[in-house]
Amino acid sequence: MNKEAKDLNLFFLTWPIFLELFLFMLMGIADTFMLSEISDNAVAGVGASNQFLQISILIMGVIGNGASIVVAQYIGARRFKEVAKISAVAVMLNLIVGIVISVIFLLFGHVMLQTLNLHGDILIHAKSYLNIVGGAIFLQAMINALAAIIRVHGHTKGTMFVSLGMNIIHIVGNYLLIFGHFGFPKLGVEGAAISSVLSRLLALIVFFWLFYQISHVKAKVKYYFTLSKEYIKKILQIGIPSAFEQVMYQSCQIVFLYYVTFLGDSSMAARQYAVNISMFIYLFAMAIGAGTAIIVGRLVGGRRSLEAYNKVWKSSQYAIAVTFIMVILVTIFREPLIGLFTDNPEVIKIGASVLVFSFLLETGRTINIVFINSLRAAGDAKFPVLIGAFSMVAMSLPLGYFLVFYLDLGLIGVWLAIAADEWTRAVIMFLRWKSRKWEKYAIVQN
Repeated sequence: MNKEAKDLNLFFLTWPIFLELFLFMLMGIADTFMLSEISDNAVAGVGASNQFLQISILIMGVIGNGASIVVAQYIGARRFKEVAKISAVAVMLNLIVGIVISVIFLLFGHVMLQTLNLHGDILIHAKSYLNIVGGAIFLQAMINALAAIIRVHGHTKGTMFVSLGMNIIHIVGNYLLIFGHFGFPKLGVEGAAISSVLSRLLALIVFFWLFYQISHVKAKVKYYFTLSKEYIKKILQIGIPSAFEQVMYQSCQIVFLYYVTFLGDSSMAARQYAVNISMFIYLFAMAIGAGTAIIVGRLVGGRRSLEAYNKVWKSSQYAIAVTFIMVILVTIFREPLIGLFTDNPEVIKIGASVLVFSFLLETGRTINIVFINSLRAAGDAKFPVLIGAFSMVAMSLPLGYFLVFYLDLGLIGVWLAIAADEWTRAVIMFLRWKSRKWEKYAIVQN
């Protein structure tokens, strides 16, 4: 199989992305698992901080996601000098955005956490973690841009190996700094945060090296400081809608988290454990969605829209099949899985009860992941935002409030509200792809 065929082969692109995403999630799971040895409150505090960190990463994804799609289409059109220029602009823009967000976390992190109705030890742990990880979030900004660009070049294995190294360093750092082994200070939550920052710094250095190894045309230093309006416009016309749609989603998750704070500390901890387990259900769909987006971008850039159309149907079938298998396994073993993190019977009971509804939630989420990624890669980035504004904000938040507080369904009510949103959008995105209206939004005009 030649290189172009590999670059457009879903399996060759997806398995390294799957392992990379798995390793990225493992970093969060490692924090959760190790911090659970300290207390459930430490886990809840870090989970609360991560809500804001995830939103910041999505904001930084404005540049990374937009650039990756623009670069993919330019690669498809074989315009490699412009690929180098766009890549350099994306890295510099993300650095600027990351520094601004880091300053915001350092100055206003405590106020942001207080809006979540946190108190006591949970608030203390959350503030400590957010100050350290959030203060250095600009490192992740640059990593996101570089990793996205490297992936769309077809070098998904490279980003996977860097993620592997980053996770090994992070887990070792956790072991040393959370618990104070081998003479290191016992720092608890702060240790997990410091370990995360150090592992990202080392990964960033390797990503820069890898970027220059795989580029057809090397990015010159002057490219980083030549912020072309044309390239910025193309990046933002994809990146802003893409990130805004994801920010809306995460903002809704923060509102749902706010609902959960009224249900007690056990529900807070159970939610965090259930979220971590759910990630492994849709992990495959995320990998397939990311791999499909690379293929769609290349094909649309090369004016091969019919091939792109057919590829997405096959990808969605693979993703749904794997999700079914994962949902069945999680449903069967839900109590032992929650029990890996805690021995609190109330937390286990609550967490296991919501995982029963994974079948309803994750199937809809899988369809969304594949089709929304494909629409963005084709250049049709605004449509998912418009639908999300209705489905996520106008429908799921009021529904969740009603289910949690009026029907007293507790954490289950949150899961049902999210499932309603996922399925509403899934049906609409399915029909959008089938309509082929996305074909008129190609970025590269040959």
